[in-house]
Amino acid sequence: MSTTVYRSRSSKTGRALQEFVSFLPSFGANLVSLVVFMMIWAFASDIFKNPLFPGPQKVIQTFWTLLAKGDLQGVTLFEHSYVSLFRVLLGFIAACVTAIPLGILFGLWKPLYTGTRSVSEPLRFIPPLAWIPLGILFFSGLARYTFLIWIGAFFPLFVLTMNIIANTPPLFVDVGRACGGSRVFIVLRIVIPNALPQIVGAMRMILGPAWMCIMAAEMVTAELVGLGQMIYNYATVLRMDIVIVGMITIGLVGLALNEVFLQIERVLFRHLPKAQL
Repeated sequence: MSTTVYRSRSSKTGRALQEFVSFLPSFGANLVSLVVFMMIWAFASDIFKNPLFPGPQKVIQTFWTLLAKGDLQGVTLFEHSYVSLFRVLLGFIAACVTAIPLGILFGLWKPLYTGTRSVSEPLRFIPPLAWIPLGILFFSGLARYTFLIWIGAFFPLFVLTMNIIANTPPLFVDVGRACGGSRVFIVLRIVIPNALPQIVGAMRMILGPAWMCIMAAEMVTAELVGLGQMIYNYATVLRMDIVIVGMITIGLVGLALNEVFLQIERVLFRHLPKAQL
């Protein structure tokens, strides 16, 4: 018994060490890329010597000031980030709850899609930014942001889910039928499990458009809190260091969300090759 436990622990330790060793080259390459980018940025800033194009040192100082003391309204960078992230996740969850079930339904029953194309397709091609006036008119507060993010994330996720379900390999379905499986059994035990990894990957890709929507929505509203509002407010007074801090923060939060989704995919779908995007 003790030998079996020892071997199991040794195996886990070996796998962890192997993953760490394989991680080092990627970490080193990313670190070099970041250093090169910072050097190019600093060099370009020194050449132009323009107060509207601050260098990395000035931006880093502003970053720590916003993080510790806040902006002119006393709102810290953490508060701006938290509010924007909460709005994005709320609208994104609403889009997932509605788009994925509808995408599965439309993917399983093609006549449902072909019979509603005259409505769904024109709506799909309307840019999310075009919905902002209606969002401002009919909603207020958090509901406004939730609606705009839902619009921006719903249609891409709906279409991707529908196509993923519709493109289920016919061989899988035929095997289920040959084994005597009912339609409900085939859908629940074959079609949806086969599509689930791709649907989760689609959710990760849709986070990008969701962030674009919240930035645009915050820029045209009168609220003081939010990364988009912070960027817009300080762009009007030419505080480009704060603007760049907001842009970098958006990128860092997006990177963190992407990594969280990648880890979720790796835990849920260990039998599949690891996603790297």
